[in-house]
Amino acid sequence: MFEVFSRSYYLGRLYVTPTDGNRAVMHSEQHERINEEVYATGEGIERLDAPLVMKLETQHFPVHGDGAVPANTLAIPEPMLEETRIRNPPTLTEVFLARRERAEQLLEFAGGWRADSSTDLT
Repeated sequence: MFEVFSRSYYLGRLYVTPTDGNRAVMHSEQHERINEEVYATGEGIERLDAPLVMKLETQHFPVHGDGAVPANTLAIPEPMLEETRIRNPPTLTEVFLARRERAEQLLEFAGGWRADSSTDLT
């Protein structure tokens, strides 16, 4: 689903669609699998429900799991979608996934989150 793009990001393609919710979500099983592959260190017990950090165009945002979202789909709040060039969702779109170190840095700036913290951005 995602491939190495740079030292800070992976690149993938997901169907981007609006949601009435107030946070970005993707299919919970995919979210957990990506979390394990990209963010887990393999040391001790780790949370696999921590937010992923994605970038769509110029916006960074946390992404949470939700079993109601179809596979390979990123559902983002309507106001956020309006700030993009996407006009006819769902649209297959390039999405960046921050690597672990970059995600930690971005989440710390956004809300004091640490990789071992139970703090959530929403």
